[in-house]
Amino acid sequence: MSTAPTSAPTFRYSAVTFDCPDPAELARFYGEALGLPLVFSTDDFVLLGQEGGAGLGFNRLSDYRRPTWPDPSQEKQAHIELGVDDLAAARDRMLALGAVEPAFQPDPDRWLVLLDPAGHPFCLSILV
Repeated sequence: MSTAPTSAPTFRYSAVTFDCPDPAELARFYGEALGLPLVFSTDDFVLLGQEGGAGLGFNRLSDYRRPTWPDPSQEKQAHIELGVDDLAAARDRMLALGAVEPAFQPDPDRWLVLLDPAGHPFCLSILV
């Protein structure tokens, strides 16, 4: 058994991937919203990002079930938080890109919850 000290490997956050029924459509939505270019694409997977930065991936799942937030019958699993400088303008932009605004808003004075085209909830909040 070696007693030599070992160094920990270096980790860097590189991407988060969302399951969805249509990777190209969800990549279009987030790419336009966030100004992220296409890095890689197949029929079943699309990756957006910028060199040196973290990316967003979208993976086709044949039996994908949309989250039903706020109804817990099909939990949201994960969501993304987007900081904005103008909540109303950001809301309007995301709705124009294909987001949906659910009736239930847990704290509309602080943030808005919207649903992306695959049903994933995401939040818009004022940058602080």
